[in-house]
Amino acid sequence: MNVLYIVIAAILLLGPLIAIHEFGHYWVARKLGVKVLVYSIGFGPTLLKWTSKKSGIQYQLSALPLGGYVKMLDEREGNVAEADLPYAFNRQSPWKRIAIVAAGPLINLFFAVFLFWILFLPTQEQLNTRIGKVLPDTVAAQAGLQVGDKVTSIDGKETPTWERLNFALVGRAGETGSIQVTVDHQGQDKAVQLPIHDFLKNQSQSALDVLGFLPYRPAMPAVIHQLSEDGAAIRQGMKVGDHILAVDGVKMNDWFDVVDIVQKSPEKLLNIDVLRNGQLVHLQVMPQGKRDNMGNVTGMLGVQSNPGKMTVPAEYKQLIQYNPIQALGMATDKTVQISGMILNSIVKMVRGLIGLENLSGPITIAKVAGQSAEMGWQTFISFMALMSVSLGILNLLPIPMLDGGHLVYYFIEAIRGKPVSEQIQMFGLKIGMVLLGSMMLLALFNDFMRL
Repeated sequence: MNVLYIVIAAILLLGPLIAIHEFGHYWVARKLGVKVLVYSIGFGPTLLKWTSKKSGIQYQLSALPLGGYVKMLDEREGNVAEADLPYAFNRQSPWKRIAIVAAGPLINLFFAVFLFWILFLPTQEQLNTRIGKVLPDTVAAQAGLQVGDKVTSIDGKETPTWERLNFALVGRAGETGSIQVTVDHQGQDKAVQLPIHDFLKNQSQSALDVLGFLPYRPAMPAVIHQLSEDGAAIRQGMKVGDHILAVDGVKMNDWFDVVDIVQKSPEKLLNIDVLRNGQLVHLQVMPQGKRDNMGNVTGMLGVQSNPGKMTVPAEYKQLIQYNPIQALGMATDKTVQISGMILNSIVKMVRGLIGLENLSGPITIAKVAGQSAEMGWQTFISFMALMSVSLGILNLLPIPMLDGGHLVYYFIEAIRGKPVSEQIQMFGLKIGMVLLGSMMLLALFNDFMRL
């Protein structure tokens, strides 16, 4: 995936989100009688601009697609003609200003609901939440969870899909205590407690890997079907057709066992036993380290298997089908869940329960945008919806410079009957600049460290 592809994917992702955010401010301002002067997508040098002859509004596209703005008539930003004073933003009631400012983040949340609604409409066949594998020496194994148990709830929250199950687990990130998992065990409900300590605080593994139970995965023989020309395997003696029997003396039951141990062993010399043309061959291979979007390093051998025709037993499958009304309800529920998860993560980050290395900036967003575009339109739309929720929630935070900070001032004005003093607003502006500047620098630092 080249840089140009990543840049184009990032523009296609962020462009519509920024445009619709600013359109929220623009549309409500015009409906409430405020004069709009400029509607801009992007910052920096102007690439394209035109002025409407009817409204006199200047529309423009700028070089840096990392934000945008709607400039409204305002006495605080310059002289306003006497005839235009009723149309100035600062002359509007606090409630009108609240509506205009809140419209941007809220339209992002509504747009996320719309995108999720599109994704919920098609009929989908998915894996149900029946456990396909329990990892040895994990809390799940110690608690007695078994293959075939169907997870029905996490901490009392119903988990009809693996996605909902993962949301419930991620909501416990950074915590110490126990997670209550309820399963359907041979037709009877069974509740178990899985102890956690600093859960997912600095983990490179998924929540399911940490706890030790996984979805069903079809059996794939651990036979090498293809070798990458620049991979570690081909350089260190592995050949097409090799059947991997054991790694460091641990028996490999299928291809997924090989993947698990290789990914956990970057730059570590592995003793691999393979069956080649009926003879046992001993090899020493060192997986290359590859850094993912979150900076986690995983091992890569440069080998591929041939999955062939894989079938999933009926007891592990479920058909998901919603009519348009049900899909809308599911989309709304998912948006609310993700919003809560984002707010919960921010609070835990502030409290130190989640590491600041989880903060991501534009480089990581661009890389994930490119990867999601490669995986298909549904994955790309899903990531766009997630980013739309993030943009909406983050802009509602009560930080000066953000929409949420302005909302705090206007609500105070509406309650007190007079505006917050200019001195306090300027002090808040300085604090907001420091906070946002620090967050942006930290996010960029994390991005570069992940590279």
